[in-house]
Amino acid sequence: MGVVLLFRDFTDQLDLSIITISDDELNNDASAADNISGLLQASKDIFLRTAAFEFSSSFFKVKGLDSGNGKVLINGIQMNKVYDGRAQWSNWGGLNDVLRNQEFSNGLAASNVTFGGILGTTNMNTRASLQRPGTRFSYSSSNRSYVHRAMATHTTGISKNGWAMTFSASRRAGTEGFNDGTSYNAYSVFTSIEKKINDHHSINFTGIFTPNRRGKSSPNTQEVFDLKGIEFNEYWGNLNGRKLNSRIKEVAEPILMLNHYWDISENATLQTNASYQFGKIGNSRLDFNGGANPSPTYYQTLPSYFLRRNDLSGAYISQENFVNNGQLDWYRIFDANTTNTNAGLNNAYVLYEDRNDDKQITVNTIYNLEINNHISVNGKLEYKRLRSQNFAEVLDLLGGSGYLDINNFADSEAQMQNDVLNPNRVVGVGDAFRYNFNLKSDFINAFAQGQFKYNKVDFFAAVMVSQITNQREGLYKNGRFENNSLGASEKINFTNYGVKTGATYKINGRNLIDANVAYLTQAPTIRNSFSNSRENNNIVEDLQSEKVFSADASYIRRSPIITSRVTHITLQ
Repeated sequence: MGVVLLFRDFTDQLDLSIITISDDELNNDASAADNISGLLQASKDIFLRTAAFEFSSSFFKVKGLDSGNGKVLINGIQMNKVYDGRAQWSNWGGLNDVLRNQEFSNGLAASNVTFGGILGTTNMNTRASLQRPGTRFSYSSSNRSYVHRAMATHTTGISKNGWAMTFSASRRAGTEGFNDGTSYNAYSVFTSIEKKINDHHSINFTGIFTPNRRGKSSPNTQEVFDLKGIEFNEYWGNLNGRKLNSRIKEVAEPILMLNHYWDISENATLQTNASYQFGKIGNSRLDFNGGANPSPTYYQTLPSYFLRRNDLSGAYISQENFVNNGQLDWYRIFDANTTNTNAGLNNAYVLYEDRNDDKQITVNTIYNLEINNHISVNGKLEYKRLRSQNFAEVLDLLGGSGYLDINNFADSEAQMQNDVLNPNRVVGVGDAFRYNFNLKSDFINAFAQGQFKYNKVDFFAAVMVSQITNQREGLYKNGRFENNSLGASEKINFTNYGVKTGATYKINGRNLIDANVAYLTQAPTIRNSFSNSRENNNIVEDLQSEKVFSADASYIRRSPIITSRVTHITLQ
């Protein structure tokens, strides 16, 4: 065997994306002395990790594609949002200890649980019996999003009567991150309980709840950067001695998941999954149908506005005001509302929240069969049902008595009404206003795949077919779209398919050539299906499924010192 070098395994200490390896896979690797392992990785590709955690802040996109082209799953259930196709990572944030068991498929590579996207697939396994037994406490500090993070995790391991349990909780907090006024407040709670019924059947329940609130930071022009620096954030202002951010994102969407694992035989397994996700996503902001724009970076308050008119004096005064103050003036907002109330008028300003209240049910079953040491097949059937209510809700009247629910930018008084059926309605805290509608989506998906693994060559082929139906139901009769805002829209139906194949040629254990090709169609997301879903039922004209062709070829060099990859990609 030559010289065999042994190294200590640090993966338990590192926060990496670990792949779990079954005993069958280990036996297959050792079944032939000259067998060369394929592209099994203990962690994500270093380029992909850097792109996700470092380059993303500069709006870098892998292959120039949106993150919705990468699929994220928990226990075989896809977590990408139906609305925009993207994964809501904050739904399971702060649970690093219990989400270490991951299977990552890079790009078009084969996955045992889904057809996947052209940016790859990540499947996180929360099964209690696969968690590392013991108790762990950790603390970390950062100056980016949050300042403090404390985490505790306990796993029992499998008891004699077949029970395994894992519990984890964490707290992340910070009054201010890197950007001014960006508060962070997040809790995370996780539980996974598994019962091994017998040698063939196990049931696992997983519950995840990660409520979090964070202050947003503003996108700024070069002029604002030059005057206030890169830490500047226009969304906050001082109120009673503390920084108060007007734009807060709040996410509270519990996930309940039940998984049944059936070992049909030594070579065949069937995993059946069901999940229910519900809760809300809210994004707060100011509305001002009776006052001036409160933004400190409003173009008419910046020096450039006066310079365009050769008003040097006005530009100097504007610059001095912005440099010395330049934040949201909460006192002016409260004063305007109080003045209006004393005069018998409605609010000039109001703090409200754009809300999405989702209820989603997902059911699927995944079949895996290992025909022999070289051939395996995978299949999946899935159904997903989404019901989403979308509306704006008043959070705070900011010293006023009521806010008039109209659209000041409309062309006529009749068109100003956000709901013609309730004209000139005055709303208070907790009331819905501006817009109110439901979104409905039903999705069915099936995929099948064959994988072939030999000493020198691995290859696979996969097919997928899906059908989705989307619909909008308006609850307000908007004044600008009286004939096309109230009631149900037309149903949008799409049938899609995909095929992909790939092969890996193992020159030797350190040098490999990998190639993949795929052609698939993708239905437009709900977000891209309606031109203005907040106000009407209009569907985007000539709406079609996206046609995607992708091919890549890579040379991979793996050595004890360095691992490298050179890839050529074709994408249409």
